[in-house]
Amino acid sequence: MTGGRRLRAAVIGAGWYAAENHIPVLRGRADVELDGVCRLGAAELERARAHFGFAFASEDYRAVLARAPDVVVVASPHALHHEHAAAALDAGAHVLCEKPFTLDPAEAWDLVRRARARGRHLVIANGYNYLPHMAELAALLRDGAVGRIEQVGCQFSSATRPVFSGATGFRRWQTSFFRPDRATWQDPAAGGGFAYGQLSHSIALLLWLTGLRPATVSARSFDEAGIDLHDAASIGFVDGAIGAVFGGAAVPEGGRARLRLSIAGSEGIADIDVDLDRCVIERFDGTAPRLAVAPGEWIYHCRGPVHALVDLAQGRGVNQSPADIGADTTALIAAMRQSARAGAQPVACHAE
Repeated sequence: MTGGRRLRAAVIGAGWYAAENHIPVLRGRADVELDGVCRLGAAELERARAHFGFAFASEDYRAVLARAPDVVVVASPHALHHEHAAAALDAGAHVLCEKPFTLDPAEAWDLVRRARARGRHLVIANGYNYLPHMAELAALLRDGAVGRIEQVGCQFSSATRPVFSGATGFRRWQTSFFRPDRATWQDPAAGGGFAYGQLSHSIALLLWLTGLRPATVSARSFDEAGIDLHDAASIGFVDGAIGAVFGGAAVPEGGRARLRLSIAGSEGIADIDVDLDRCVIERFDGTAPRLAVAPGEWIYHCRGPVHALVDLAQGRGVNQSPADIGADTTALIAAMRQSARAGAQPVACHAE
Protein backbone atom coordinates (compact mmCIF):
# COMPACT_ATOMS: atom_id res chain seq x y z
CA MET A 1 0.00 0.00 0.00
CA THR A 2 1.32 3.46 -0.87
CA GLY A 3 -0.75 5.68 1.40
CA GLY A 4 -2.44 7.54 -1.44
CA ARG A 5 0.72 9.01 -2.98
CA ARG A 6 1.25 9.09 -6.72
CA LEU A 7 2.42 5.76 -8.04
CA ARG A 8 5.34 5.44 -10.41
CA ALA A 9 4.24 3.27 -13.33
CA ALA A 10 6.37 1.41 -15.85
CA VAL A 11 5.39 -0.35 -19.07
CA ILE A 12 7.37 -3.26 -20.51
CA GLY A 13 6.34 -3.90 -24.09
CA ALA A 14 4.98 -0.56 -25.30
CA GLY A 15 3.49 -1.90 -28.50
CA TRP A 16 0.17 -1.53 -30.28
CA TYR A 17 -2.24 -2.38 -27.47
CA ALA A 18 -0.26 -0.78 -24.66
CA ALA A 19 -0.24 2.47 -26.63
CA GLU A 20 -3.94 2.14 -27.42
CA ASN A 21 -5.21 1.16 -23.98
CA HIS A 22 -2.87 0.65 -21.03
CA ILE A 23 -0.73 3.77 -21.25
CA PRO A 24 -3.60 6.21 -21.90
CA VAL A 25 -5.50 4.79 -18.91
CA LEU A 26 -2.46 5.16 -16.66
CA ARG A 27 -1.78 8.68 -17.95
CA GLY A 28 -5.38 9.66 -17.27
CA ARG A 29 -5.13 8.93 -13.56
CA ALA A 30 -4.17 11.72 -11.17
CA ASP A 31 -2.54 9.23 -8.80
CA VAL A 32 -0.09 7.87 -11.40
CA GLU A 33 3.07 9.26 -12.95
CA LEU A 34 4.58 7.59 -16.01
CA ASP A 35 8.10 6.70 -14.97
CA GLY A 36 9.67 4.10 -17.27
CA VAL A 37 8.91 2.61 -20.67
CA CYS A 38 10.55 -0.28 -22.51
CA ARG A 39 10.26 -1.68 -26.01
CA LEU A 40 12.59 -2.70 -28.81
CA GLY A 41 13.46 -0.19 -31.54
CA ALA A 42 15.18 3.03 -30.57
CA ALA A 43 13.00 5.26 -32.74
CA GLU A 44 9.73 3.67 -31.59
CA LEU A 45 10.89 3.80 -27.97
CA GLU A 46 11.67 7.50 -28.16
CA ARG A 47 8.35 8.14 -29.85
CA ALA A 48 6.50 6.44 -26.99
CA ARG A 49 8.55 8.29 -24.35
CA ALA A 50 8.01 11.69 -25.91
CA HIS A 51 4.35 11.26 -26.84
CA PHE A 52 3.15 9.93 -23.50
CA GLY A 53 5.62 11.80 -21.28
CA PHE A 54 7.57 9.00 -19.61
CA ALA A 55 10.47 10.16 -17.45
CA PHE A 56 12.79 7.38 -18.63
CA ALA A 57 13.05 4.95 -21.54
CA SER A 58 15.23 1.95 -22.27
CA GLU A 59 15.24 -1.09 -24.55
CA ASP A 60 16.48 -3.04 -21.50
CA TYR A 61 13.62 -3.85 -19.14
CA ARG A 62 16.11 -4.32 -16.30
CA ALA A 63 17.03 -0.64 -16.48
CA VAL A 64 13.35 0.30 -16.21
CA LEU A 65 12.84 -1.98 -13.20
CA ALA A 66 16.00 -0.68 -11.51
CA ARG A 67 14.07 2.58 -10.95
CA ALA A 68 11.78 0.63 -8.56
CA PRO A 69 8.37 1.40 -10.08
CA ASP A 70 5.30 0.79 -7.93
CA VAL A 71 3.24 -0.77 -10.72
CA VAL A 72 4.33 -2.45 -13.94
CA VAL A 73 2.31 -3.31 -17.04
CA VAL A 74 3.73 -6.30 -18.95
CA ALA A 75 2.47 -6.12 -22.53
CA SER A 76 5.38 -7.78 -24.31
CA PRO A 77 4.96 -10.74 -26.71
CA HIS A 78 3.31 -13.77 -25.11
CA ALA A 79 6.44 -15.89 -24.80
CA LEU A 80 8.20 -13.16 -22.77
CA HIS A 81 5.49 -12.65 -20.15
CA HIS A 82 7.03 -14.95 -17.56
CA GLU A 83 10.50 -13.41 -17.79
CA HIS A 84 9.21 -9.85 -17.58
CA ALA A 85 6.50 -10.39 -14.96
CA ALA A 86 8.82 -12.42 -12.74
CA ALA A 87 11.44 -9.67 -12.85
CA ALA A 88 8.82 -7.01 -12.07
CA LEU A 89 7.47 -8.95 -9.09
CA ASP A 90 11.00 -9.58 -7.84
CA ALA A 91 11.62 -5.83 -8.11
CA GLY A 92 8.72 -5.26 -5.70
CA ALA A 93 6.09 -4.02 -8.16
CA HIS A 94 2.43 -4.84 -8.47
CA VAL A 95 1.93 -6.23 -11.96
CA LEU A 96 -0.65 -6.25 -14.73
CA CYS A 97 0.15 -8.97 -17.26
CA GLU A 98 -1.45 -9.11 -20.68
CA LYS A 99 -3.29 -12.24 -21.74
CA PRO A 100 -2.49 -14.97 -22.42
CA PHE A 101 -0.82 -14.98 -19.01
CA THR A 102 1.94 -17.31 -20.20
CA LEU A 103 2.22 -20.12 -22.72
CA ASP A 104 3.61 -22.67 -20.24
CA PRO A 105 1.38 -23.58 -17.25
CA ALA A 106 4.42 -24.19 -15.04
CA GLU A 107 5.54 -20.62 -15.69
CA ALA A 108 2.07 -19.31 -14.89
CA TRP A 109 1.95 -21.11 -11.56
CA ASP A 110 5.47 -19.89 -10.79
CA LEU A 111 4.22 -16.30 -11.17
CA VAL A 112 1.24 -17.03 -8.91
CA ARG A 113 3.60 -18.27 -6.20
CA ARG A 114 5.99 -15.34 -6.64
CA ALA A 115 3.21 -12.81 -6.24
CA ARG A 116 1.95 -14.54 -3.09
CA ALA A 117 5.44 -14.81 -1.59
CA ARG A 118 6.16 -11.12 -2.20
CA GLY A 119 2.73 -9.85 -1.18
CA ARG A 120 2.19 -8.23 -4.57
CA HIS A 121 -0.97 -8.00 -6.62
CA LEU A 122 -0.87 -9.77 -9.99
CA VAL A 123 -3.70 -8.83 -12.35
CA ILE A 124 -4.40 -10.39 -15.77
CA ALA A 125 -5.72 -8.16 -18.57
CA ASN A 126 -9.10 -9.89 -18.89
CA GLY A 127 -11.31 -6.91 -19.66
CA TYR A 128 -14.62 -8.79 -19.81
CA ASN A 129 -14.34 -9.54 -16.09
CA TYR A 130 -14.64 -5.83 -15.25
CA LEU A 131 -17.65 -4.91 -17.35
CA PRO A 132 -20.72 -3.70 -15.42
CA HIS A 133 -22.63 -6.35 -13.45
CA MET A 134 -20.00 -9.08 -14.00
CA ALA A 135 -18.95 -9.04 -10.34
CA GLU A 136 -22.62 -9.26 -9.32
CA LEU A 137 -23.12 -12.18 -11.70
CA ALA A 138 -20.08 -13.99 -10.34
CA ALA A 139 -21.41 -13.57 -6.80
CA LEU A 140 -24.84 -14.90 -7.79
CA LEU A 141 -23.42 -17.99 -9.49
CA ARG A 142 -20.95 -18.76 -6.72
CA ASP A 143 -23.71 -18.30 -4.14
CA GLY A 144 -25.87 -20.93 -5.85
CA ALA A 145 -28.09 -19.01 -8.26
CA VAL A 146 -28.32 -22.16 -10.40
CA GLY A 147 -27.38 -24.58 -7.63
CA ARG A 148 -24.36 -26.85 -7.95
CA ILE A 149 -22.91 -26.18 -11.40
CA GLU A 150 -23.05 -29.36 -13.50
CA GLN A 151 -22.57 -28.30 -17.13
CA VAL A 152 -21.23 -25.22 -18.92
CA GLY A 153 -20.97 -24.08 -22.52
CA CYS A 154 -18.99 -21.19 -23.90
CA GLN A 155 -18.84 -19.82 -27.46
CA PHE A 156 -16.48 -17.02 -28.44
CA SER A 157 -16.09 -15.82 -32.00
CA SER A 158 -14.26 -12.61 -32.87
CA ALA A 159 -13.20 -10.44 -35.78
CA THR A 160 -9.59 -11.58 -35.69
CA ARG A 161 -9.00 -13.56 -38.88
CA PRO A 162 -6.82 -10.77 -40.35
CA VAL A 163 -4.67 -11.00 -37.19
CA PHE A 164 -3.99 -14.73 -37.42
CA SER A 165 -4.05 -15.17 -41.19
CA GLY A 166 -2.54 -13.15 -44.03
CA ALA A 167 -0.17 -10.21 -44.15
CA THR A 168 -2.35 -7.12 -43.69
CA GLY A 169 -3.75 -7.34 -40.17
CA PHE A 170 -6.58 -5.09 -39.03
CA ARG A 171 -7.37 -2.15 -41.28
CA ARG A 172 -7.27 0.11 -38.24
CA TRP A 173 -3.63 -0.82 -37.65
CA GLN A 174 -2.78 1.35 -40.65
CA THR A 175 -3.48 4.43 -38.52
CA SER A 176 -2.70 3.14 -35.01
CA PHE A 177 0.18 4.53 -32.94
CA PHE A 178 2.12 1.29 -33.41
CA ARG A 179 1.46 -1.67 -35.68
CA PRO A 180 2.12 -5.15 -34.25
CA ASP A 181 4.76 -7.43 -35.71
CA ARG A 182 3.10 -10.32 -37.56
CA ALA A 183 5.25 -12.79 -35.62
CA THR A 184 3.53 -11.75 -32.39
CA TRP A 185 0.28 -13.32 -33.60
CA GLN A 186 1.26 -15.79 -36.32
CA ASP A 187 4.16 -17.77 -34.87
CA PRO A 188 2.80 -21.04 -33.41
CA ALA A 189 5.87 -21.41 -31.19
CA ALA A 190 5.21 -17.98 -29.69
CA GLY A 191 1.54 -18.52 -28.89
CA GLY A 192 0.13 -17.37 -32.21
CA GLY A 193 -3.41 -18.45 -33.00
CA PHE A 194 -6.96 -18.16 -31.73
CA ALA A 195 -6.72 -20.28 -28.59
CA TYR A 196 -4.01 -18.27 -26.85
CA GLY A 197 -4.91 -14.96 -28.47
CA GLN A 198 -8.70 -15.02 -28.04
CA LEU A 199 -10.11 -17.99 -26.12
CA SER A 200 -7.98 -16.73 -23.23
CA HIS A 201 -10.66 -14.00 -22.87
CA SER A 202 -13.69 -16.26 -22.71
CA ILE A 203 -12.13 -19.11 -20.73
CA ALA A 204 -10.92 -16.72 -18.04
CA LEU A 205 -14.40 -15.20 -17.77
CA LEU A 206 -16.04 -18.62 -17.56
CA LEU A 207 -13.66 -19.87 -14.86
CA TRP A 208 -13.94 -16.68 -12.83
CA LEU A 209 -17.75 -16.55 -12.97
CA THR A 210 -18.19 -20.19 -11.98
CA GLY A 211 -15.19 -21.02 -9.79
CA LEU A 212 -14.71 -24.22 -11.82
CA ARG A 213 -11.22 -25.65 -12.31
CA PRO A 214 -10.33 -27.66 -15.45
CA ALA A 215 -9.02 -31.20 -14.97
CA THR A 216 -8.98 -32.88 -18.40
CA VAL A 217 -9.68 -31.82 -21.97
CA SER A 218 -10.14 -33.35 -25.40
CA ALA A 219 -9.86 -30.86 -28.25
CA ARG A 220 -9.69 -30.37 -31.98
CA SER A 221 -8.70 -27.33 -34.01
CA PHE A 222 -8.97 -26.05 -37.56
CA ASP A 223 -5.48 -24.89 -38.49
CA GLU A 224 -4.12 -22.91 -41.42
CA ALA A 225 -0.34 -22.84 -41.93
CA GLY A 226 0.09 -24.17 -38.42
CA ILE A 227 -2.10 -21.48 -36.82
CA ASP A 228 -5.38 -22.43 -35.16
CA LEU A 229 -8.25 -20.34 -36.50
CA HIS A 230 -11.01 -22.35 -34.79
CA ASP A 231 -10.95 -24.48 -31.63
CA ALA A 232 -13.39 -26.80 -29.89
CA ALA A 233 -12.94 -28.67 -26.63
CA SER A 234 -14.78 -31.01 -24.28
CA ILE A 235 -13.75 -30.39 -20.68
CA GLY A 236 -14.00 -32.31 -17.44
CA PHE A 237 -13.75 -30.14 -14.33
CA VAL A 238 -12.26 -31.01 -10.95
CA ASP A 239 -15.60 -31.32 -9.14
CA GLY A 240 -17.23 -33.49 -11.83
CA ALA A 241 -18.90 -30.78 -13.90
CA ILE A 242 -18.59 -31.05 -17.67
CA GLY A 243 -18.35 -28.41 -20.36
CA ALA A 244 -17.70 -27.41 -23.93
CA VAL A 245 -15.68 -24.44 -25.15
CA PHE A 246 -15.44 -23.43 -28.78
CA GLY A 247 -14.88 -20.46 -31.02
CA GLY A 248 -12.91 -19.00 -33.86
CA ALA A 249 -11.85 -16.05 -35.96
CA ALA A 250 -15.21 -15.87 -37.74
CA VAL A 251 -16.69 -12.37 -37.30
CA PRO A 252 -16.20 -9.79 -40.07
CA GLU A 253 -13.80 -7.00 -39.14
CA GLY A 254 -15.54 -4.28 -37.19
CA GLY A 255 -18.23 -6.63 -35.88
CA ARG A 256 -18.86 -7.19 -32.19
CA ALA A 257 -17.40 -10.40 -30.82
CA ARG A 258 -19.93 -13.15 -30.04
CA LEU A 259 -19.50 -14.26 -26.44
CA ARG A 260 -22.22 -16.54 -25.07
CA LEU A 261 -22.20 -18.71 -21.97
CA SER A 262 -24.70 -21.24 -20.70
CA ILE A 263 -24.31 -22.41 -17.11
CA ALA A 264 -26.59 -25.22 -15.94
CA GLY A 265 -26.88 -26.45 -12.39
CA SER A 266 -28.90 -28.54 -9.99
CA GLU A 267 -31.41 -25.71 -9.47
CA GLY A 268 -31.59 -23.89 -12.79
CA ILE A 269 -29.75 -22.33 -15.70
CA ALA A 270 -28.09 -19.02 -16.58
CA ASP A 271 -27.80 -17.84 -20.18
CA ILE A 272 -25.31 -14.99 -20.60
CA ASP A 273 -25.20 -13.41 -24.05
CA VAL A 274 -22.50 -10.79 -23.66
CA ASP A 275 -22.73 -9.50 -27.24
CA LEU A 276 -26.49 -9.01 -26.80
CA ASP A 277 -26.18 -7.35 -23.35
CA ARG A 278 -28.49 -10.05 -22.02
CA CYS A 279 -28.48 -12.29 -18.96
CA VAL A 280 -31.36 -14.58 -18.00
CA ILE A 281 -31.35 -16.81 -14.92
CA GLU A 282 -34.18 -19.34 -14.54
CA ARG A 283 -34.64 -21.53 -11.49
CA PHE A 284 -36.75 -24.62 -10.98
CA ASP A 285 -38.47 -22.97 -8.00
CA GLY A 286 -39.73 -20.12 -10.20
CA THR A 287 -37.57 -17.40 -8.70
CA ALA A 288 -35.43 -15.43 -11.14
CA PRO A 289 -32.64 -13.07 -10.06
CA ARG A 290 -32.32 -10.31 -12.63
CA LEU A 291 -29.39 -8.30 -13.92
CA ALA A 292 -30.39 -4.98 -15.45
CA VAL A 293 -27.80 -4.82 -18.23
CA ALA A 294 -28.28 -1.71 -20.33
CA PRO A 295 -27.72 -1.79 -24.11
CA GLY A 296 -24.04 -1.44 -24.87
CA GLU A 297 -22.84 -1.99 -21.29
CA TRP A 298 -21.10 -5.21 -22.27
CA ILE A 299 -19.22 -3.86 -25.27
CA TYR A 300 -15.65 -4.96 -24.68
CA HIS A 301 -12.92 -2.69 -23.41
CA CYS A 302 -9.85 -3.32 -21.25
CA ARG A 303 -9.71 -0.25 -19.01
CA GLY A 304 -10.91 -2.17 -15.96
CA PRO A 305 -7.76 -4.25 -15.34
CA VAL A 306 -5.51 -1.16 -15.54
CA HIS A 307 -7.65 0.72 -13.04
CA ALA A 308 -7.72 -2.38 -10.82
CA LEU A 309 -3.91 -2.57 -10.79
CA VAL A 310 -3.60 1.02 -9.59
CA ASP A 311 -6.46 0.75 -7.09
CA LEU A 312 -5.04 -2.44 -5.59
CA ALA A 313 -1.62 -0.86 -5.27
CA GLN A 314 -3.31 2.03 -3.45
CA GLY A 315 -4.88 -0.42 -0.99
CA ARG A 316 -8.42 -0.56 -2.34
CA GLY A 317 -10.46 -2.34 -4.99
CA VAL A 318 -10.87 -5.99 -5.98
CA ASN A 319 -8.88 -8.16 -8.38
CA GLN A 320 -11.51 -9.58 -10.73
CA SER A 321 -8.92 -11.20 -12.99
CA PRO A 322 -6.57 -12.90 -10.51
CA ALA A 323 -3.45 -14.79 -11.46
CA ASP A 324 -4.74 -18.20 -10.37
CA ILE A 325 -7.58 -17.88 -12.90
CA GLY A 326 -5.00 -16.83 -15.46
CA ALA A 327 -2.91 -19.91 -14.66
CA ASP A 328 -5.89 -22.27 -14.95
CA THR A 329 -6.72 -20.59 -18.28
CA THR A 330 -3.17 -21.15 -19.52
CA ALA A 331 -3.27 -24.75 -18.32
CA LEU A 332 -6.51 -25.42 -20.19
CA ILE A 333 -5.34 -23.80 -23.43
CA ALA A 334 -1.99 -25.61 -23.34
CA ALA A 335 -3.81 -28.91 -22.83
CA MET A 336 -6.23 -28.08 -25.66
CA ARG A 337 -3.39 -27.45 -28.09
CA GLN A 338 -1.62 -30.64 -27.00
CA SER A 339 -4.83 -32.66 -27.38
CA ALA A 340 -5.56 -31.20 -30.82
CA ARG A 341 -2.09 -32.13 -32.04
CA ALA A 342 -2.65 -35.65 -30.75
CA GLY A 343 -5.94 -36.15 -32.58
CA ALA A 344 -8.24 -35.21 -29.68
CA GLN A 345 -6.60 -37.53 -27.15
CA PRO A 346 -7.56 -36.56 -23.57
CA VAL A 347 -4.93 -34.45 -21.80
CA ALA A 348 -4.71 -33.48 -18.14
CA CYS A 349 -4.54 -29.80 -17.25
CA HIS A 350 -1.50 -28.71 -15.27
CA ALA A 351 -2.57 -27.76 -11.75
CA GLU A 352 -0.64 -25.89 -9.07
